Amino acid sequence: MTGSWQQYGPRRSVRGGVEAKSRSGKFGRSWWGRTLVDTVERLAEKGRMSRGRSYARTGQVIDFQVSAGEVVAEVQGSQNDPFIARFLVRPLEDHEIATLASTVRESPGMLAEIVSGSLPEELGSALLPDSGSDLDFDCSCPDMGYPCKHVAAAIYLLAEHLDTNPVAMLTLRGVDIDALIAGVENAVAATDDPYGDRIVLPTLPTPSYVPAPADLDPALLRRALRVVSPDERAVAAGAEELRLLYARLQ
Repeated sequence: MTGSWQQYGPRRSVRGGVEAKSRSGKFGRSWWGRTLVDTVERLAEKGRMSRGRSYARTGQVIDFQVSAGEVVAEVQGSQNDPFIARFLVRPLEDHEIATLASTVRESPGMLAEIVSGSLPEELGSALLPDSGSDLDFDCSCPDMGYPCKHVAAAIYLLAEHLDTNPVAMLTLRGVDIDALIAGVENAVAATDDPYGDRIVLPTLPTPSYVPAPADLDPALLRRALRVVSPDERAVAAGAEELRLLYARLQ
């Protein structure tokens, strides 16, 4: 599509959006977040990435979800309804997952790191996309940029998510964490210690408290609330009221 992006008008403000922690400079405080951003910025159009940073910092991303092969985000632009932006990442193939499991199995202590919620940088070459063939972008907006600013905003927020939850990269590449752990442990038991006499179990993680609304899909909840009111402020207020009602049930 040709023409200036300015023809679509100014962005509509959002209350209760996912606002970036970064207020200036580069995104990605961790090695995982920073390396992902560097890869995408190397391949993408700089102008739209710049506008994506602005969208991320002003809270235009209403919500985003990480799943196997994609990050899906609702991003408020200039139109009444939010756009659906998708950052697509090629899931690993079976032989690539097997190689990943072999690396973990042969590295003492690496499995314990993953179980504790950390992700060793040594797995970067296996997990991080490093070329355009591993990436794609899609959005319901009319901008055909590579990527558009809505997808760019979601990518920057994904980088911040990786700062605190790096194992999300396993999910994004289609690696089931529980299956990976079980596969590594079973292989070790079968080849080295069939009865498990020498297995040193990692310390069990302390489960963190998760409020009931966290079990709801935020995107579906907001879509349901928009049936009552198309005003994004009313939708945000409704979601907050539900959160408070659930909190009283604790």
